[in-house]
This record gives sequence, structure tokens and C-alpha cells, in this order.
Amino acid sequence: MMGPAFSQVLQRFLQSPLVLLGGLIVLVIIGAIIIMFVGVLILLLPAIILAGVVWWLTRSEFLAGVAFLLVALIALVKR
Repeated sequence: MMGPAFSQVLQRFLQSPLVLLGGLIVLVIIGAIIIMFVGVLILLLPAIILAGVVWWLTRSEFLAGVAFLLVALIALVKR
């Protein structure tokens, strides 16, 4: 078990402005990464759906990959 002295040191450390600022920066970076990831998924959603349909109809991973790449390229150029 940790004694009361360690608890007081930990509380003082966590109240430090630099620790709070560092934690805020880390949370902002994590949030930005999540937002970018969701944006990419939304951008590629039509390509993913079409590739799934092509694979379901043909059972060919190659044709599904080609369909995905073509639709993703069109989506990127269109944007």
C-alpha cells in the first residue's frame, strides 16, 4: 500500500499546470487523429461499399480491389 505522503506528492504533481497542459495537448492530438480517421472513412465509404458488392457478385478479390481503387481515386479527384 502507498502511504499518505505518496498520495500528497501525486496530488501536487497532478495539479501542476504543465501536467494539465500536456494532458490537454495529448487529448487534442488524439481527437484530431480520430476526426481525420472518421473523415477518411466517410470519404472512402462509397468505394468500400462498391468493392463489397463487386466481391459478393464475382468472389474475385482482384476485381474488388480494382473497383475500390477506381472509386476511391474518383472520390479523391472529385473532392
